[in-house]
Amino acid sequence: MLEYIMQKKNTRDIHIKIANETMSYIYQNIDTSINIDELAISFNISKIHLHNVFKEQMDINIYEFIKSIRLQKASNLLLTNKYSTITEIANICGYSSQSSFIKAFKKRFEKTPKEWRNRGYEEYSKKIFENSKLINYLPNFDKSKVKIVKTESKVIYYIRQKGYKTEEAKEKWQQLQAWVYTNSLENYEQISIFHDNPAITPHKDCFYIAAINPSSNKRIKNTKLPYTILPKGLYATFEIYGDQSEIGWFIKWAYQEWLPNSGFETTTEPSYAIMHKNHFLEENGVDATYYLPIRNL
Repeated sequence: MLEYIMQKKNTRDIHIKIANETMSYIYQNIDTSINIDELAISFNISKIHLHNVFKEQMDINIYEFIKSIRLQKASNLLLTNKYSTITEIANICGYSSQSSFIKAFKKRFEKTPKEWRNRGYEEYSKKIFENSKLINYLPNFDKSKVKIVKTESKVIYYIRQKGYKTEEAKEKWQQLQAWVYTNSLENYEQISIFHDNPAITPHKDCFYIAAINPSSNKRIKNTKLPYTILPKGLYATFEIYGDQSEIGWFIKWAYQEWLPNSGFETTTEPSYAIMHKNHFLEENGVDATYYLPIRNL
């Protein structure tokens, strides 16, 4: 019986690893023609098995997930990258045909990319926040002190969560805290990674990552916690703080207000926050440095 339980647990851990690595691969290669056959071969499993494992762990079909991520990234770039053409944005998000992109976009958002860009997103965004449990509060910050920085890549160990749910996020961070103690880490960064813009993606569909970056930036052996690389890049940084424990409204402001008037565009990389105090583990508000991916026009 014990052997069966251990085997079942081992299978579960393998499936979680496959699903996480598949999702990371999709995010990192969203601008390419993603080949699921090659991905399955890299795991030494069949394509059908990969589909089944991903659906089991993420509760969504791989192809539907890829399509959803492409459209979510495109909906964001249409707002922030005002000098990029619709064709360029379609290409950045992995669409080789503008007509197929427009058709898929309208089916998903009930507006054409042109209508969406021409402030058509406002009604959609308003409904998202009306139905959100996020506190209607913009943390304190000084936009005159924004800094442009070039970061180096970071090795991160993480737990992924679907949906912006405070109680579940607390549980994830407690698990990471136990992992930190188990591995006797003394110097590390706590990082919240936001793959989706909560202003235009329903919060139940947003993916949030709680992550630890060891100061040594080296691989830790004998851990089942998934790891990946947070890529180096160009970022605008903001120091944000406040009594409330939500930054969703700040992300909305950063993408919809600051970026379009900044002289920069964004990329398909996620934004993230390095937390100086973790409001999920301590009784305090937001105290973090927020990193917004940018590129020159």
